[in-house]
Amino acid sequence: MILTPELTGEYRRLWTECQIRSERVQPTRAIVQKIMDNSARYEAVAAGTVIPWWAVALIHRMEAGGNFGLHLHNGDPLRARTVQYPSGRPAKGDPPFTWEESAVDAILFERWDKWTDWSLPGTLYKLESYNGMGYRKHHPAVLTPYLWAGSILYVRGKYTGDGQFDPATISKQIGAAVVLKELESQGKIALV
Repeated sequence: MILTPELTGEYRRLWTECQIRSERVQPTRAIVQKIMDNSARYEAVAAGTVIPWWAVALIHRMEAGGNFGLHLHNGDPLRARTVQYPSGRPAKGDPPFTWEESAVDAILFERWDKWTDWSLPGTLYKLESYNGMGYRKHHPAVLTPYLWAGSILYVRGKYTGDGQFDPATISKQIGAAVVLKELESQGKIALV
């Protein structure tokens, strides 16, 4: 799937409609504070690339819950190479890995260093792509919780494992777009 003009318009429309659910406002603000407290680590990983530091932070929140003891790739422990997809990462070096080593490997593996469209639609596309387009392809009535959980746009339906979709499960995470929206509303970042 590519970022088409139609998809760009959809992301902009959803962004405009996105409101944080009242019960998720405080947890979202707490996430933003943790991101800001660790912004130097995210900036160090993004340094020398076109990737905004906050995009690294959002993936870290979604894949590892913001835990610096886990791989950015998928949340596996840093004491060994990744086991879940993508397995065997980082391919170079010896465990245990630092969070920064693993994060750089994840960015290169996912080719984020080649992506140059960090506009709002481009960012939402890359974030959604990181998790996969299974919702769009197989469950288009469900907006991906990876982006929209914690907002009024997401109600229920979640992949509970690779290829295992449960229409009744509700994501407990706060989606990356929701955190991004709070980062912007607090004036911590500016999106185009």
